[in-house]
Amino acid sequence: MPELDTVLKQLSRTIVEREKSMTFSFQEYMQLVSQQPEMMMRNIFQLFHDMIKNYVSEGVDEYPDDPESINFVNYDTRRLFVENSDHPFFADRLFANRFMSHVAAMKTGARQNKIYIFEGPPGSGKSTFLNNLLMKFEEYANTEAGRRYEVVWHLDRYVLGRFKEHQVASFMDRLSHLLDEYELDPSDLSEAKAALLRGGDVVEVPCPSHDHPLLMIDKSQRRAFFDDLLENDSFKWRLFTDKEYDWVFSDSPCTICTSLFQALCARLEDPADLFKMIQVRPYRFNRRLGEGITVYNPGDRSTKVNIHSNELLQRKIDLLLGDSNEVKYIFSNFAKTNNGIYALMDVKSHNAERLLELHNIISEGIHKVEEVEENVRSLFIALMNPEDERSIEGVQSFTDRIEFINIPYVMDLNTEVEIYRNIFGKHIDESFLPRVLHNFARVIISTRMNIKSDALLEWIGDPEKYRLYCDEHLQILKMEIYTGHIPDWLTEEDRKRLNAKRRKKIIAESEHEGDHGFSGRESIKIFSDFYSAYARKDKMITMSHLSTFFTRWHKELKEAIPEGFMESLIHNYDYLVLQEVKEALYYYNEAQIERDILNYMFAVNFEPGAVQICTFTGDKLEVTEELLSGIEGRLLGAAKAETQSRLTFRQEVQHEYTGKTLTQEIMVEGKPPQETQLFQSLHDRYVYNLKEKVLEPFLENSNFRRAIKDYDTEAFKTYDKRIRDDVTFLINNLSSEKFKYTKQAAKEICVYVIDNDLARKFHV
Repeated sequence: MPELDTVLKQLSRTIVEREKSMTFSFQEYMQLVSQQPEMMMRNIFQLFHDMIKNYVSEGVDEYPDDPESINFVNYDTRRLFVENSDHPFFADRLFANRFMSHVAAMKTGARQNKIYIFEGPPGSGKSTFLNNLLMKFEEYANTEAGRRYEVVWHLDRYVLGRFKEHQVASFMDRLSHLLDEYELDPSDLSEAKAALLRGGDVVEVPCPSHDHPLLMIDKSQRRAFFDDLLENDSFKWRLFTDKEYDWVFSDSPCTICTSLFQALCARLEDPADLFKMIQVRPYRFNRRLGEGITVYNPGDRSTKVNIHSNELLQRKIDLLLGDSNEVKYIFSNFAKTNNGIYALMDVKSHNAERLLELHNIISEGIHKVEEVEENVRSLFIALMNPEDERSIEGVQSFTDRIEFINIPYVMDLNTEVEIYRNIFGKHIDESFLPRVLHNFARVIISTRMNIKSDALLEWIGDPEKYRLYCDEHLQILKMEIYTGHIPDWLTEEDRKRLNAKRRKKIIAESEHEGDHGFSGRESIKIFSDFYSAYARKDKMITMSHLSTFFTRWHKELKEAIPEGFMESLIHNYDYLVLQEVKEALYYYNEAQIERDILNYMFAVNFEPGAVQICTFTGDKLEVTEELLSGIEGRLLGAAKAETQSRLTFRQEVQHEYTGKTLTQEIMVEGKPPQETQLFQSLHDRYVYNLKEKVLEPFLENSNFRRAIKDYDTEAFKTYDKRIRDDVTFLINNLSSEKFKYTKQAAKEICVYVIDNDLARKFHV
């Protein structure tokens, strides 16, 4: 088949050309270093950091202007742990922040002589996390953006054949002994000599430790070399001053490369010939072959022989150098992951032995192979269950080298919901009224939390003041903070008291949670039972279903839920849906509100009976008690609009207007009146009180409830226009992108609010 032969030849030629093009000279590599120093001068820790940054973008802070922000941000880790993965891992906000903090610290030299142990209970997803992490690392490291390079020696027979006469004689004498030792035909001696003198042939000696090409420069010369090579810019400053680049000036090449370098220096008169024999090629990471990434499971037995060599290559090196003892081409399994990742899946059984074996390697960065010392600068990662910590107890010097990273059960309710969506399909949202699915997640997470929170009690004081929105242990509040959200139902005083120190203490408590309660596997089983029991095409899952499932149908589950939590969760749900319905029903003329406030700010400065033109609106105002009290009723609310309260409020507004608003903000700073603090404060009051009263006209009207139930039917047309307009407005608003209700869900939630008299329950 000539056509097939042609295709195969072309394929072979392409592969050979590609491989050759990937290997280049030391000089060409240094040219790349001068052009892209930051990319070329990376060790494994810097590469790992860059890989994470490649897949995880900068986190989002929902409160960027908050001076008390602690940078507890929302990282999107889907590209790292979820996309293109057979078994996605969902990192909650707490773990993502913890993980990203450690990754940032890994770049510094002080954090590199450590083993990173991810500790968490069974069922927390540790193995899935590590497998996905290593998969993405291998993927990134083999791309152009993540490429690193290693040394491969090209020993040129022709150059090495130019020895002095006595060197040649000595070499041939040694060669004859080698031939006897390896029982080779004596005729090979003359062939070897002829091949040596013929020249042009190259012996390729790859560095089994994947040495960074920069290490081939003598340590004593590196600072001067890079000072001459690099431009005076910000990177050069970091290179010479930052701890993360200490390795460039302190690390040594492996024993094999060092021996080759010294042997060649002794034989070559021109140092340029030596560097011509140093070639550079991409460091290819391959977990399956154990190149750059090695993963051990607890059941993987240790090999009896952990020393590798290459007899054929050793023979070639000895032939070229004429000294079989000068370069010993031996290495261990650790060399294969030097400048790579060495991982233990679970620290038990054989992996417990491997962990202890890493003691000296991690602290000193050296491993003994026979009489040879082998460099090991790897990123060491292990997974551990809390009960397995006993395997490292009593070795204090080793525990100092361990960096524990907690990986508990999911503590972020949004992430818990994402797990359900991933397993059961995103369509599950269509079966739930808004908030109910997330409340299921809250019930699950409540079992993983500690009952008492010293940080919350120190901040809030008496939880009783939030009994209508939160449980007595403040777990609902803590769940919100764990998601990065600060609830609107907090008082203004408590919101101000939530400073950075308190927020950090609350987040820090998550380090001691998530190791008990429903595991990830259990929560999926519970959700499956719940969903299959209540999911219907014609009926949505409600809070009533949720409560019944946990308190009546599965009483064994109720025992794991904190006492009173379910009742408090329903209170919280009632409050939030009431706010949504009020927000959706509330519609106002923003222009009219602005006009009322501006006229009021102006009018309070005049005595009753005065007639003035408002400088802000152009309206002709007759300043009467009726004018002022009417606007004050909307600013203060009906309950606080008594005569004395209104007069006191009026004086405060007038005082602020003359003392700051007019004289400083408007006249000095040139602000429009709408941008002054007084206007904003009055505007917030006006809107708040309007919304608080929005349901009052409808609660007493029985037709309003019936019209909601009849919405989108023929019977709806029988109601008068005002009710039809109000109901249509309400349903359409709830069905908008802001609230995300379907029309059917909007109808159900409105009836729920009315039937349960939620407006009066929360003192509207």
